[in-house]
Amino acid sequence: MVFMRFGIDVVFLDRSGKVIRAAAGLRPWRISIAARGAAEVVELPLGTIARSGTQAGDVLVFE
Repeated sequence: MVFMRFGIDVVFLDRSGKVIRAAAGLRPWRISIAARGAAEVVELPLGTIARSGTQAGDVLVFE
């Protein structure tokens, strides 16, 4: 998540797919603090977290 040229949203998930941290609006060329216990990181287009209402505790399912 370093050396990005544009802003993104990032969701940190545990092994079961539960959101540990939702970081909205990460600015370009900045370092994000990881979330303790995260097994996966999902990078999303800027504004996705706000539009979807994603927050810590939600469970994401990928099909």
